[in-house]
Amino acid sequence: MKARNLLGAAVMLATASSLPAMAQEAATRLAARPFTIVAPFPPGGPVDALARLLSTGLAERYRQTSVVENKPGANGNIGIDMVKRSAPDGHTLLVVPQGNLTINPSLLARPGYSVEGDFAPVASLARAANVIAVHPSVPARTVEELVALSKARPATISYASPGVGSSLHLAGELFKQQTGADILHVAYKGTAPGLNDVLGGTVPMIVGNVPALLPHLQSGKLRALAVTDPARSKYLPDVPTLAQAGVPGIAISSWYGVMAPKKTPPAVLRQLEKDIQEIFGAPAAVKQLDLQGIEPWIVTGSAFGDLIRKETATWVPVIKAANVTPQ
Repeated sequence: MKARNLLGAAVMLATASSLPAMAQEAATRLAARPFTIVAPFPPGGPVDALARLLSTGLAERYRQTSVVENKPGANGNIGIDMVKRSAPDGHTLLVVPQGNLTINPSLLARPGYSVEGDFAPVASLARAANVIAVHPSVPARTVEELVALSKARPATISYASPGVGSSLHLAGELFKQQTGADILHVAYKGTAPGLNDVLGGTVPMIVGNVPALLPHLQSGKLRALAVTDPARSKYLPDVPTLAQAGVPGIAISSWYGVMAPKKTPPAVLRQLEKDIQEIFGAPAAVKQLDLQGIEPWIVTGSAFGDLIRKETATWVPVIKAANVTPQ
């Protein structure tokens, strides 16, 4: 028994002593070639901004060329497929919103990729609070009043979202299921056109994220009723959470993460996790994100994989109950 304990201790010691060497080897491998950070959506949005922040950080750390490739199309699938087919060496990474990881695999009959089968989770990067807001002409100042109004005027209150199957669409459907609100979904191709119609009063309600809506909430062009996050947003401290507004069971943020091709070596993944924590934890990066209403939010490795699986399981019954089908 004593000999077995000594052997176990020796193995643990040998493993521990090899970790710095493995990390150094991974860093050396990453420094050997340029990086490509794939953003599967057009320039200008949060995915693009986060991809560029990551790209700049990796370039500075490894003194290597790092480029962002925007590959929009097919609801992100063109860029996702590019990374799926890339060499699993840590030099091609995917920056992607939660919907492509936790919603599309259940929503689409043939998504074209398997999150667990084709990718290795590296880390989440950041998150933004979601908010339920209405045009000032809507005579509801609380969630309770909105639900009551929708029931008193059936099928007259609609809400805008950036598309069928988006996390914001499903957040609206979950709100509808939890409260019994009689509201209708209006899908747009992106946040901007839907927001424009709500600002113009054509559509009375929107489920959006704080970065996109914040200027209009501050100017009074929109009225915030609640945030869908577990806690109040620091950007909207006077706006209650849905739980505080009497609607428990909804705690949804808009978040973004980094994925690598499936067979990327574990040591390389661990090094990238470390890099991301340091890049997005730097004061300049925190300030840059803060200006956009986005907060750094780092969950790494297996914990990030668990997050993806848990949230995927959350959306499955919502999709089925709302009979959501892709368009």
